[in-house]
Amino acid sequence: MLNGPDQAPLPQQVLAPLTRAAIFLVVTLKPEPESYATVRSFCGDLAGLIRAVEFRDIEAGLSCIAAFGSDAWDRLFGSPRPAELHPFREIRSGNRHAVATPGDVLFHIRAARMDMCFELETQIMERIGDAVSPVDEVQGFRYFDDRDLIGFVDGTENPRGTVALEAALVGEEDAAFAGGSYVIVQKYLHDVKGWNNLSTEVQEHIIGRRKLSDVELDDAVKPTSAHSALTVIVEDGKELKILRDNMPFGQPSRGEFGTYFIGYSRTPRITERMLENMFIGRPPGNYDRLLDFSRAITGGLFFAPSATFLEGVGEQQPAAMTGGPAVAAGQPSATSVRDTSLGIGSLRGGRHE
Repeated sequence: MLNGPDQAPLPQQVLAPLTRAAIFLVVTLKPEPESYATVRSFCGDLAGLIRAVEFRDIEAGLSCIAAFGSDAWDRLFGSPRPAELHPFREIRSGNRHAVATPGDVLFHIRAARMDMCFELETQIMERIGDAVSPVDEVQGFRYFDDRDLIGFVDGTENPRGTVALEAALVGEEDAAFAGGSYVIVQKYLHDVKGWNNLSTEVQEHIIGRRKLSDVELDDAVKPTSAHSALTVIVEDGKELKILRDNMPFGQPSRGEFGTYFIGYSRTPRITERMLENMFIGRPPGNYDRLLDFSRAITGGLFFAPSATFLEGVGEQQPAAMTGGPAVAAGQPSATSVRDTSLGIGSLRGGRHE
C-alpha cells in the first residue's frame, strides 16, 4: 500500500542487516517499447513477489533492492529524475582503470540462504526475462568472520542506526526522491597468489589494519596510501560515510578470487571521491597499493528509488520523457577521468551542512 500524502516515502531495504548470501544481477533493457512496459509493470509487483518467496522462511531475511541506471531511467520513468543520477564515471591513472560497463537495472538480492536468493531471482527473470539481457551475475557469500578473500575483515567501518540512515538515504535535498539511495557497484578480481607472497606486515600497511585483530593501525605507522586512509572522506571536520555490503565470490578451479563492491549513499559524490583517491591518489600518485593486486572489471552507478515510488509505477509510458536518441542495449555511457579530479565539488547539499 502506498503511503499517505503526509507520510515519508518507505525506502527499499537498503538498511537491511548483512546476510550470509547474496546475488548481484545486472541487466540491460531490450530496445523494444514493450520491454520498457514490462519492466514498468514489474516495478509495482516486486514487493509482492519478495513477500511470496520470503514466506517460505521468514527467518532467512530475504530482501531485494532494484536500482536503475541513468539511461534507463529516462525511458522507464521520464522526468523528474534523481538530481545526481548520471553514468558511472570511468577513471584512468597509470595502469589503474575503474571501468564503466553496461547496466540498466541492478538487483541486489540478500538472504541467510542462497536457495532463497536463487528462487527470487528465478521468479524475477520469469517475469522480465524476455524484456532484458543479462550482463553480469555474481553469487556472493560470507567468508568466515566477514573477511574478504585476501584475508582481511571487510566492512568494519560501516555506519549503524541513524548514522546509516543519514549516510545512505536521500533526504529533503531532493524531496521528490527522498528515501532513495545511489548505488555504485564494482567487481574486483584479486591476484591472490601475488598477495599471499607478501608478508603479513606489508599487507597490513597496504590495508591499514591488523590482519588478525582487525584493529586499525596507528596514524604514526599507517601509510597515507593505505586503503583505510584513502577511503576516509572528511568535510568541514566531519567524516562522510557510505553503507557497504561487499561480498566475496570466486571459482578456485579457475583461479578466480574476487570481491563485489556495493556502496549505498545519499549522494554518489562520496563514493566517487573515494574511488578518485584510490585510483588517482591523494595527492595524485599516492594511490591505493591494493590496486596492484586487485583489478576492477565492472563499474556502474544506479539509483534505488523508494519502495513507495516503485509501487506507484504504472505500465503506461511516462508522459514526460527525456529527449535524445535511444541508447542501444549494451552500450555504456561514461565520463572518463584521467589523472585529474572528478570535479565533483562539495559533497554537502544546503540541507545537511
